Amino acid sequence: MGKKSTRFVCQSCGAVFPRWAGRCESCGEWNAIVEEETALSAAPNATGGKGGRRIEFVGLQGRSETSFRLKSGIQELDRVCGGGLVSGSVLLIGGDPGIGKSTLLLQVTAALSNICNIKGEPVRCVYISGEESVDQVRLRASRLGLEKSRVELATSMNVRDIVATLDAGESPDVVVIDSIQTMFVDTLDSSPGTVGQVRASGNELIRLAKRRGFVLFLVSHVTKEGTLAGPRVLEHMVDTVLYFEGDRGHHFRILRSVKNRFGATDEIGVFEMTQKGLGEVPNPSALFLAERRGNVTGSCVYAGIEGSRPMLVEIQALVAPSGGTPRRAVVGWDSSRLSMILAVLETRCHLPVSAKDVYLNVAGGLRITEPAADLAVASALLSCISGIPVPAEAVVFGEIGLSGEIRAVPQPDLRLKEAKKLGFARALIPPKRVNKKSVKEDDTGFKINEIGHLKTLMDMFGLSDRQG
Repeated sequence: MGKKSTRFVCQSCGAVFPRWAGRCESCGEWNAIVEEETALSAAPNATGGKGGRRIEFVGLQGRSETSFRLKSGIQELDRVCGGGLVSGSVLLIGGDPGIGKSTLLLQVTAALSNICNIKGEPVRCVYISGEESVDQVRLRASRLGLEKSRVELATSMNVRDIVATLDAGESPDVVVIDSIQTMFVDTLDSSPGTVGQVRASGNELIRLAKRRGFVLFLVSHVTKEGTLAGPRVLEHMVDTVLYFEGDRGHHFRILRSVKNRFGATDEIGVFEMTQKGLGEVPNPSALFLAERRGNVTGSCVYAGIEGSRPMLVEIQALVAPSGGTPRRAVVGWDSSRLSMILAVLETRCHLPVSAKDVYLNVAGGLRITEPAADLAVASALLSCISGIPVPAEAVVFGEIGLSGEIRAVPQPDLRLKEAKKLGFARALIPPKRVNKKSVKEDDTGFKINEIGHLKTLMDMFGLSDRQG
């Protein structure tokens, strides 16, 4: 029998220390180091002193019998996963408590149970909950109208029992573990949710999924900073990492892919929370702009790209006199990017904004990460300052440099195509050649204003760069 050893592990980043300390030297967290006991093997080396088995090499050509994509029928999920669920893949999905992770996965398994796999048999879906009882999951299924679906339900937290059950007989096609923080391996003395337990439980379940070829969903909690709880090594072990985002004040939910070995990253799927669960939103641009009011100062429509999907959203800005220390409040965008744009307006265009309160909001609860939103943000700010609305029929996109120049962004044609489809007739975009302004009109009457510098944009709003 192996000896036991004591070590101290940070529950935030997974760093291991020989002794306890109040502050983790790796991530800087306080009171995050916890004592854990591990079993040491009596073997003199990692392989136990025995010779390993020879592995077999194959060529790049060829196709495995189990390498196929299983389409769930939920198009937004299939889009985020790269066209469907790959057999033997492991997906880690995280989100805030109550955002709808369990609801989404229950709908996914119910939809999958109504289709057939590659063998022509009904897809066998297993839902294992470690947080809720069977009756609680049944209540949710009844509320969603899914109580007649062929989903096999169980509650367990012991990984040894789960592996033994799934490994016996015919393996299922899809397995959901809700959640990985509640699972434990009984060979470890630490409690569920610790770094050691999450790492060990994830490793056992992932190895089984790869060996038996079923799709494995792992639900994970998030920390107060919005990152997945537990060791980062778990994100490296899985094939796909999905974040389920959304503001509880809005009924929109965004499923975002931040890692995908079988598809594009930063792809998003848009859902709407209803009384009957999560509904797909096939045209998010129209939904995000449904409550928009035209001819309002400080409002601008941004034509962005999320993954492979063009999306139009409304950006709102408010510049107000400050009663003391100026405030900068940002919702749905990078606050440091806003500070950079304000600095460029102040330094390059001589627009006094440093002493004013600035509020920025991306309507609808969507979070934007593209630098292409710079020009739209600047347009909303200048519109609020000047009191002149951005034309209601115009969309804006472009990146702003530190010298005030407007730089080109990827896929402008795709952005303009989406704007035309939704009835917009004008666009403010970067020029093909820097510092050259031109106004063009295509065959459909769509006007394109090419803006090379922020000073040109200020002239459109009647502001002079000699202010201040």
